[in-house]
Amino acid sequence: MFFAIIPAIVFGWALGANDAANVYGTAVTSGLVKYRLAVVLSAIFILIGALLEGSRGLETISSVSSQTLLTASVSTIGAAISMTLMTYLGIPSSSSQAMMGAILGIGILNSTVDWSVLTKVVICWITTPIGAAIGSFLLYKIFAVMFRRIKTVQAQDLSLKIGALIIGAYGSYALGANNVANVTGPFVGIIPLEVAALVGGLSIALGVLTFSKRVMYTVGKQITSLDHFSAVIATFSQAITVWIYALIGVPVSTSQAIVGAVIGAGLARGSRDINYKILRNIALGWLQTPLIAGLVSLGLYLLIKAVGGLF
Repeated sequence: MFFAIIPAIVFGWALGANDAANVYGTAVTSGLVKYRLAVVLSAIFILIGALLEGSRGLETISSVSSQTLLTASVSTIGAAISMTLMTYLGIPSSSSQAMMGAILGIGILNSTVDWSVLTKVVICWITTPIGAAIGSFLLYKIFAVMFRRIKTVQAQDLSLKIGALIIGAYGSYALGANNVANVTGPFVGIIPLEVAALVGGLSIALGVLTFSKRVMYTVGKQITSLDHFSAVIATFSQAITVWIYALIGVPVSTSQAIVGAVIGAGLARGSRDINYKILRNIALGWLQTPLIAGLVSLGLYLLIKAVGGLF
């Protein structure tokens, strides 16, 4: 059984390496938080979120398509390969879409897909960046009024640093609560729910600690230039958005949430210097990730079945 869930651990590592950028990336690239402190705090709160509020999403992913130990392992391998590829290329990608694509690749072949659950998930994917952008725009307008009332530059800097640390921890908690389902969701029913949350949370935390730096410096700095206040607001909006979907029980893309939030904050402060080339590359990643994951998982599944049939 342990060897069967190794693909989930690898995928969790890839997810953590990619998605740490979505909770502390803007704060790190804007100089508010040191990278090492960010990854340690992120790892701790990701695990807490996975253990306390990861169950709803785990149940949703497990209900998209009925799984055997073989299909769960192969789907997770396909998702892990696609996420690792996107991380290597420095493109923030969607672990939710990678896992869903991998599940569908095999599920369509075996006619085991619950299309009503899938429809609910896709709708939430669409509303994630839009909601984060709107939330970030409104939060900027509201908190800017309060922030301007702080008299000294030193007090402003201190409040921003404290805010970045707290909001980043909250965002990490939301990430763990929401995205742990993408790691071990297919194994629910094969292993206990609590074990799935623990294994998923630990593997995501490991990815944050070991391999998150490259993507972290892509988010925030290259999409549009952010000042410190905007960076904190963007992270806050992303965290709220992801946490809401964790409560609903639908794993969504933290990458889509932070991109929407960064754009919303940039527009709220009057910035028009959005790097559309980076946005285009990220959008292509969103489209390519489920397709690549689906094809990889389907190919692996057919290969294993063919080899098994020879013996």
